Amino acid sequence: MIADFFTDLDTQWKGKQVRLSIIGCGALLLQANYSRGTKDSDIFETTELDASTQRHLIEVAGFGTKLHSRRAMYIDIVKNGVPFLPHVPEWHALPAINARLTKLELRVLGIVDVVVSKLKRYNPDDQSDIEAMIDRGLVSHQRLVSRFVAAVDEFSGDARAADLPKYLSHLHRVERDMLGVPESEIELPDKY
Repeated sequence: MIADFFTDLDTQWKGKQVRLSIIGCGALLLQANYSRGTKDSDIFETTELDASTQRHLIEVAGFGTKLHSRRAMYIDIVKNGVPFLPHVPEWHALPAINARLTKLELRVLGIVDVVVSKLKRYNPDDQSDIEAMIDRGLVSHQRLVSRFVAAVDEFSGDARAADLPKYLSHLHRVERDMLGVPESEIELPDKY
């Protein structure tokens, strides 16, 4: 369903050729044997998405557009610096889908990085997504902790660091309740 949404968007796209970086549940749906209902596809704001391109994306595929009505899905642009991610996120190309597109190129955030990002909000959908990826054997404990520490390093130098204890608590719940392993000892910045 999400691949059809982007194929439809590609057909309607009148702007310049553009690469879209998909995060969140959309990234999981596009690269794992996984399906669940979602209303939006989060597009990460990159330097390639200038203000004009972002406006055009929202006009064509944002909330309330004809594409949204037809596909029951819309695009949401997520500002850089908002998701809990390492400084250098892991991206993957989608050659099978991209071969069908003429104006858009899609790439998705790696599964473990999506899981790390979901530790920020950690609502019931996020928890279900994380558990589904673990159940499919797509999240190793070692890799999860490594990418979590890299994201902590990225957030530790500014005001966002105040929320790191909460994210660590969410990681510990995933370790305990989903992975069945002891909680990792991760050092947070001294002031927190």
